[in-house]
Amino acid sequence: MTDRALRTTLTEEIAAVVEAVPGVAFLRPGLGGRLRSALPGGEGAANGGRAVPSGVRLSRPDEAGPWQVEIHVVARGHVRTLDVAREVARAVEVRLAGLLPGREAPMVTVTVTGLV
Repeated sequence: MTDRALRTTLTEEIAAVVEAVPGVAFLRPGLGGRLRSALPGGEGAANGGRAVPSGVRLSRPDEAGPWQVEIHVVARGHVRTLDVAREVARAVEVRLAGLLPGREAPMVTVTVTGLV
């Protein structure tokens, strides 16, 4: 699997896990996704037809190092923001440990960008 395909697959897996966490309303929409959806070919056309969630960003300083995961979510107003952020981080860490066994634990950062 190529690095780009792996990154896309991991991003999709992380997005699914995040959206299943109680208290998460949705992943923060990004400007890039909005612009891509307005272009001919629609959302994800540059990525083989697959839309990559904009609220999840994966990076890796080097191939041997841990993944760095940045997540931006909008939470529901009836829950404590801190609890949502902690649960999202824990869920992502558990999912990545299952997908990438034997690898160094990811560095997960969660930012709650809004409430609904």
